[in-house]
Amino acid sequence: MMRAPDAWAVAARRPDGVIEAQRNELPRLSSRNALAKVPLLRGVFVLMESLSLGFRALSWSAERAGGEDEEIGRKEIVFTMVIAVVVAVAIFILAPAFAANWIKDLVGGNSFAFVVIDGVLRILLIVAYIWLIGRSDDIQTVFQYHGAEHKTIHAYENGDPLDIESIQKYSPRHPRCGTSFIIIVAMVAFVVFLTLAPLPFLIQVAARIILIPVIAGISYEVLKASAGQKWLSFASKPGMWIQAITTKEPTEAQVEVAIASLLAALEPADIEEVKQRGSVNAAALAAQYNMGEDGG
Repeated sequence: MMRAPDAWAVAARRPDGVIEAQRNELPRLSSRNALAKVPLLRGVFVLMESLSLGFRALSWSAERAGGEDEEIGRKEIVFTMVIAVVVAVAIFILAPAFAANWIKDLVGGNSFAFVVIDGVLRILLIVAYIWLIGRSDDIQTVFQYHGAEHKTIHAYENGDPLDIESIQKYSPRHPRCGTSFIIIVAMVAFVVFLTLAPLPFLIQVAARIILIPVIAGISYEVLKASAGQKWLSFASKPGMWIQAITTKEPTEAQVEVAIASLLAALEPADIEEVKQRGSVNAAALAAQYNMGEDGG
């Protein structure tokens, strides 16, 4: 999946070997919602839209790769998103809080110790979860495509031709990856929850759920600032470290799919500029492009 200023695109290789790419027009969020321009609030809207696009891209690509004709409906996507959010809250927010409270009582700690233990457990759970699902062959393939996406973006941003040789020389890690956002959320949550340390346990647990939008908003601002301010670059370092798990070296065939997705996301003038750089991968150029469609 690739995102451009006014569109997003997704590509997949069908069972017949043909790469199919879908472009979906999507104007900037700030042009569609005035609240999306407001610092702190905009991070919440960006997160919600990113989750929605991620589920849509995964469902579309799974259907194309599996040879199915009908896409998963909007209701099914919403239901899946709700279940995913509920499970994530239970595993990464409630479970660490209750475990930390039990450990704190066991060792005779105070409220500050509870917050520290809670934060450490949350980060360990996130890393362990990512590592555990990464043991699956299917997820390893996803991680390879993740690496292919990053390598292709690196080549495009550095003005290189979009051919296999030029792309494969880059690292599969990228500082603007969503993985960095996840880790920043965990770090911001730790700081925010420190301010709640004097409160009773059940109120702290409730606050961890209520303050999710606040933490998401702050985390987005930190991520955005870290991309443009060198003194904040340390904030993206943990996310880059985690990408050692979530990105893998892709095959040439996977890079071809990433190139097709990027070409689908670009405007015609940008595509012409890319072609002027040098050769563009033939398989990506020969892909079946569905351009300018709504995409459901």
